[in-house]
Amino acid sequence: MKNEKLKLLRGDITRVAADAIVNAANPSLMGGGGVDGAIHRAAGPGLLEECRRVAEERRGMPNGPCPPGDAVITGPGKLPCKKVIHTVGPVWRGGGGGEAELLASCYRKSLLLAEAAGLKSVAFPNISTGVYGYPKDKAARAAIEAVRATLGETPGIEEVVFVCFDEENFSLYEALI
Repeated sequence: MKNEKLKLLRGDITRVAADAIVNAANPSLMGGGGVDGAIHRAAGPGLLEECRRVAEERRGMPNGPCPPGDAVITGPGKLPCKKVIHTVGPVWRGGGGGEAELLASCYRKSLLLAEAAGLKSVAFPNISTGVYGYPKDKAARAAIEAVRATLGETPGIEEVVFVCFDEENFSLYEALI
């Protein structure tokens, strides 16, 4: 079933002018490598400062200020979007540790935060498929299924863009969308 709200783009998520871009963050929210590092570099020091503030507010939470499957929202720093939604995907441990549910939760909670903030368009990277090792084919299927399931609860979301940095992810998403 095709959904006109779903779009696919190959490129750099830091250059996408959606209302919100989603950051594949780590639980500390303090930046890292991959997408997280690229977003923090492009956003400048203001984003890190906001992440510090959020982390301080959420201090004492089990598994860090933003545990796997959860999401928080900040301003964009110097990025061309209105907000950055930070979500922490699961580390792949073979699939028997609740990874699919946590990954689906990343997409769901991100869309719910965007809806609550009045945002109309959201751009997602390929969450957990880098150093967290989630198999790209399984992650793509989980992402699309979670987004499609959540769009029924988020009528204000008009467009969801899956931004794929590499050709492999792009091809996988293209076949599923």
